[in-house]
Amino acid sequence: MAAAAETTTGTQVPEGRAGLPQMDVETFPSQVFWLVVTFGLLFIVLWRNTLPMIAGAIGARRGQIDGDLGAAEARRKDAAGALQSYEAALASAKSRAHALADENKKRVVGEIEAIKNTADSESQTAMAAAEKRIAAQRTDAVAGVKTAAAAAAAEIVERLIGTPVSADEAANAVAAVSAKGS
Repeated sequence: MAAAAETTTGTQVPEGRAGLPQMDVETFPSQVFWLVVTFGLLFIVLWRNTLPMIAGAIGARRGQIDGDLGAAEARRKDAAGALQSYEAALASAKSRAHALADENKKRVVGEIEAIKNTADSESQTAMAAAEKRIAAQRTDAVAGVKTAAAAAAAEIVERLIGTPVSADEAANAVAAVSAKGS
């Protein structure tokens, strides 16, 4: 039990010193010294090794961001130029299309007018020929009617009077009556 008593006595708080050892005012100067030494070494390690790596990473990232922004700006300008050339080509194509449409419209209207004029002249020629045929048929019909009227008149006179009338006399009589009627 003696060994156990020694151990127990060695781990007990010494008499006259109560509380936390780091709060002991007598050890403050050495604690402050080691605090300054530790933070000084930590500062030197960070200042010499870690901060340059961080600054290099930040600089590289900033350079990459600036490069990406420059490339994006160049692509935006290229896209704007492409848009302008597209709009110019589109306007040119529209004007060419309108010009072709106007040209085709004029050509079609000219062809229609030519066909219409040809059809008008053909119809007038056909009408003139038809009028000539109608006039000839009318003349033939009038002559036929006069001949038939003369024959009918000769027959009527022969039946009524009983005297035969010559075809020339009947034709002269019909011509005299039709001349009075016109």
